[in-house]
Amino acid sequence: MTRLPASLERAIHEFSKLPGIGPKSAQRLALYLLKRDSIDLNNLSGAISSLKEGVTFCSTCHNMADTDPCSVCADQTRDHTLIAVVEEPLDALALDKTEHFKGVFHVLGGVLNPMEGIGAGQLNIDSLHDRIAKQGVTEVIIATNPTLEGETTAMHLARSLKDTGVKVTRIARGLPMGGDLEYADEITLSRALEGRREF
Repeated sequence: MTRLPASLERAIHEFSKLPGIGPKSAQRLALYLLKRDSIDLNNLSGAISSLKEGVTFCSTCHNMADTDPCSVCADQTRDHTLIAVVEEPLDALALDKTEHFKGVFHVLGGVLNPMEGIGAGQLNIDSLHDRIAKQGVTEVIIATNPTLEGETTAMHLARSLKDTGVKVTRIARGLPMGGDLEYADEITLSRALEGRREF
């Protein structure tokens, strides 16, 4: 039986660990890279190797950044009394791309998921309460994804923020159920922000 070279098999195995990459896609990626010249491979290898060192997380909003605080938290032209709470950094990026949201973000770092052992203590909820207490926040927009876990997290946040005195809103359902913010287009996200409602 014909076997692939060990280095190619290792590359396929590593690619298949990535989310959304099955065995066939992993094979295609590995074979594609095998055909590229050494400069391209070295550039990709260098980018992957420096990924951990080149990315930091903002101590205020928990978003990915080059610096701490991130560029959004450091920007005094943004409305720091308005916070959009999102699940992951790519969700904040998607909302920011609409150019409709002028506030700041708070990245939870996931959603409540008891099946995977993720409770409120594993999410950046306490630091959200700290920001509200210290920064004069007037509105929190809950912008979790419209999934079962996202809705559960939104309900938990709404309850936990009830006695803070801030207005708590939820982005409108301009997004498909089961969808992710990072894949939504700018128009859909803009309409979702415009149609937000109080919890």
